[in-house]
Amino acid sequence: MYFAALLARTEDGWEASDTELDDVETLSDLAELAREASDDDTVIVYIEQEDAWFGIVRIEGEEDPRIYVSDGAAAARSSYGEILTREILGDDLDAELDELESLDLDGTEDGEPLADDADDEPDGVAAELVPSAPVGDALVLSDLGLSERELRALDSDALAVIADALGAAEVLEAVR
Repeated sequence: MYFAALLARTEDGWEASDTELDDVETLSDLAELAREASDDDTVIVYIEQEDAWFGIVRIEGEEDPRIYVSDGAAAARSSYGEILTREILGDDLDAELDELESLDLDGTEDGEPLADDADDEPDGVAAELVPSAPVGDALVLSDLGLSERELRALDSDALAVIADALGAAEVLEAVR
């Protein structure tokens, strides 16, 4: 189960809302959803999957999103987390997957794939290549009051700590 919240900075301070991710299939979809919440201001998208991992996407105007994920491997095994980890590791992850695909590791002597596994990517290969550690921009919230060290130390109930550091705890509680 996922929980997602948007924290948008406006002229009047922070506004918080929970959000549905049903239509989000790419980082562009997520960025568009955030930009709809606040035109040119800072928007923080917080996503967590039960207590397995959390991710932060910071969007400011038309700039590229900045992303942080608390546990890359755990996130890579989930649909929304995979979107974030692929964006963070992008070319490196794709290069490693391509290298693995080029190896003859199917267990047959002549290199022909087994019939029932011919078109399937092995489960978890991408997740196995992603570190079981924080990935991304750990400075994503440093100018807003949460240092890299504090961000990396977060585990459970990270959203409350983040909202408190941003000065948005009260508005977040209103939507929880």
